[in-house]
Amino acid sequence: MPFSQVFEQNILIRASATIVERCITDNILMHKWLNPMLRCEVVGNWDTFVGSRSRFIINIPFLQPSLYSVVAEREPGLIVWEFQGFFQGSDRWECQPEPEGTRLLNRFEFEIPNPIIKFGFNQFAASWTKADMEAQLRRLKRVAEEQYYHN
Repeated sequence: MPFSQVFEQNILIRASATIVERCITDNILMHKWLNPMLRCEVVGNWDTFVGSRSRFIINIPFLQPSLYSVVAEREPGLIVWEFQGFFQGSDRWECQPEPEGTRLLNRFEFEIPNPIIKFGFNQFAASWTKADMEAQLRRLKRVAEEQYYHN
């Protein structure tokens, strides 16, 4: 299925790829940089092997829309979650070692099947979502660099 929208960003983190990857895949560290309005719940046991499942919930009173995700691709320095819910698509995180640290690439590709939700998202939430994803990378950078300098 071709995805209609793509948000892509990257950031240089002054920490090893191993530390950056741990910040992405460790559920406790993940909640230090995720938007506070978003939480990730485990479906079964927390893991990041291919086939592992989780649910991302947006903390909106009474609604709490959810995205069910499954790890679709996994190798050292790379994890891709595919998801279904009010969005369908994938969230790709890739660590690329560099002399100064790690370049973290994040690519969020998605389709919103419901035309009413799609219209509302594009009118009211698309720019906020992109800005929040960029802020999320800055928060992840802080967490990873704290891990690096304190270990």
